[in-house]
Amino acid sequence: MRKIWFLLLLAVFLTACSSDEATNGEKKEEPKVAEAKAEEEEKGVEVDKGLLDVEVTLPASMIEDEEIDSAISEAKEDGISDVIKNEDGSITYKMTKAQHKETMKEMETNLTEAIHELKTSDDYTSIKDVAHNKDFSEFTMEVEKETYENGFDSLATFGLGFAGMYYQIFDGAQPDNFKVKIFVKDEATQEIFDEIVYPDDLQEDE
Repeated sequence: MRKIWFLLLLAVFLTACSSDEATNGEKKEEPKVAEAKAEEEEKGVEVDKGLLDVEVTLPASMIEDEEIDSAISEAKEDGISDVIKNEDGSITYKMTKAQHKETMKEMETNLTEAIHELKTSDDYTSIKDVAHNKDFSEFTMEVEKETYENGFDSLATFGLGFAGMYYQIFDGAQPDNFKVKIFVKDEATQEIFDEIVYPDDLQEDE
């Protein structure tokens, strides 16, 4: 499932960047200084404070080894201006601020749709509702407790955790300073009976 969510979010990222590149190709040599300054004032990725560009670095812990080369190749094919494989195994993407803004919109849309499918899918029968905050750093899953504990629906927390982590990284969170909390609530009693914190729980399982 880790690989599935990674590829899903990577595809969203690359599609958004590719689409923006095609739309703005004729304008890229005439940047509007006023718009660039306005975008600079918006919340962006901390690792790059350039006027026109944004850098996003995915830590090695969130990338499967066999995915790195294909991810770099696909990113370059889709118009990302620069993709770097770092010595520590992480990958750094460099894009325009317009590409980054579009990427965040696409990720939010796709994550919202994925959460809706999680609530309505026959594959996760115990899950009755999923709520989240604005930056996808906290999720509350309301479940039928007995069915949840006796089945495999807990795997859904893995997907939510990784989705939330990817979103935060692209939104500007530092790789060593972000958390995703998932609360599991009993539908009948409204009691929270489990809490998962990513990436902490991943490190404990290693």
